Amino acid sequence: MPEPMLALAGVNTHIGQYHILQGVDFEVPRGGLTMLLGRNGAGKTTCLRTIMGLWRASAGRIRYEEADIQDLKTPAIARLGVAYVPENMGIFAGLTVRENMLLAARGGAPDLKRLGWIFGLFPALEKFWDGAAGNLSGGQKQMLAVARAIVEPRRLLLVDEPTKGLAPAIVANMIDTVIAARLKPALRSLPLTVPARSGYRFEQPAEDAGAGAEAQPKRDDRVDAKALAVMADGENQLQQQQD
Repeated sequence: MPEPMLALAGVNTHIGQYHILQGVDFEVPRGGLTMLLGRNGAGKTTCLRTIMGLWRASAGRIRYEEADIQDLKTPAIARLGVAYVPENMGIFAGLTVRENMLLAARGGAPDLKRLGWIFGLFPALEKFWDGAAGNLSGGQKQMLAVARAIVEPRRLLLVDEPTKGLAPAIVANMIDTVIAARLKPALRSLPLTVPARSGYRFEQPAEDAGAGAEAQPKRDDRVDAKALAVMADGENQLQQQQD
């Protein structure tokens, strides 16, 4: 069996007096799409932040590309080819869409061909290219957050609740987009978190589909669309207490 791109083993994370992650184990295969499902406050955001080094694991091991990264700082992890889209999107509201993208392009001006590919995924970003990012709608801001993460080739993309608070029509487009991003040659794996009642379910491939088959997202119309507008994880409150 090939070595997974990302593997967590016995990972624990404390935030102040709170023990949030307790012995987390999971793997992200190369070229795979991995989802963390759970209720608000279950630790999904904490898990991604721990992988990125934003919060330090108090115990356990995090391996990326066969190297331990649990003791690395966030900039060092990012330089290894890991991109992160936070739950709060983290865009610079006072800057234009173009300036937000330029800041995310560490190697200089974005590659025009890749930028064209991104505009194909998110036409609204091209339309509002010179407009203030703070004036974008919630869905457009989420598009910008994802676009910044993939403006340069990345090997691993972590997306925290990409559908949070979005209109149902935009949710379907966002799911299609993250799948398209995963298929881009430079992007090998894509873990993301979604609420347990996000409106999507995953169907396992048929047994005869081959070893390379994986679960595919399907819209579950039985779920109320209002469930898409979820409250922020309780971890944000914990972070404020810690600060």
